[in-house]
Amino acid sequence: MVDIVGALTDSIDPRDYWFKMKIRVKEEDGFQPSTICRQLKLEAPDGKMRETDCANVEGIFRIIQSIPSPKVEPLKRWLARVGYERVQEIEDPELATKRTRALYKAKGYPDAWIEKRMRGIAIREELTDEWKKRNVGGDREYAILTAEISKATFGMTPSTYKKFKGLERQNLRDHMDDLELIFSMLGEASTTRITKTRNPQGFVSNKQAAKNGGTIAGNARRELERKSGQKISTRQNYITKSKNKKIS
Repeated sequence: MVDIVGALTDSIDPRDYWFKMKIRVKEEDGFQPSTICRQLKLEAPDGKMRETDCANVEGIFRIIQSIPSPKVEPLKRWLARVGYERVQEIEDPELATKRTRALYKAKGYPDAWIEKRMRGIAIREELTDEWKKRNVGGDREYAILTAEISKATFGMTPSTYKKFKGLERQNLRDHMDDLELIFSMLGEASTTRITKTRNPQGFVSNKQAAKNGGTIAGNARRELERKSGQKISTRQNYITKSKNKKIS
């Protein structure tokens, strides 16, 4: 937080500014920045590990709104615009789809890839809707079930797949090629069909359905690999493709 305050205020003593700001904001707004900050041990200028106020992205966005600096105004206007767009998407969900397409287009993805990616998102939403109806408990269990599908489809969990492609925080599916996306969709669509047909209840039963759905896609993948002589999973990703284009 001290680094952020320094960048946004040009204060000669960002640490003191941050200390006084926490007091001011608490008195004026009734908001306590310390409630959304955590102290983590980071290396200080003297080389020692010292407890440092840190916040996640959501917390940072909230805190910078309380910084009275001309440099913050563009961020505040951007946050207001994003909030307004989100309200629009709640009123008209189709807008979210249009904006997602436009974002991929702006990043340079081809139209054919975008169509597959958007279809994959729809298939994914249909699957999570089915899980929700069957007492599967939220994002953590969704992630475990997704890992089962991926492992049965590609022989790798999503986290292993990201390492395979040399990715870090990036979205794995945004770095898959056409066939990787197709087999991802097949695994999830098959799981959805099995789930609707067998109506499994709870996490354990849905875990088995996820394995079964992924196995269908995995068998198809192996058959294609056998007949084509080529692996479906590739280390290539959108980042390396972009770099290669720039080099060429």
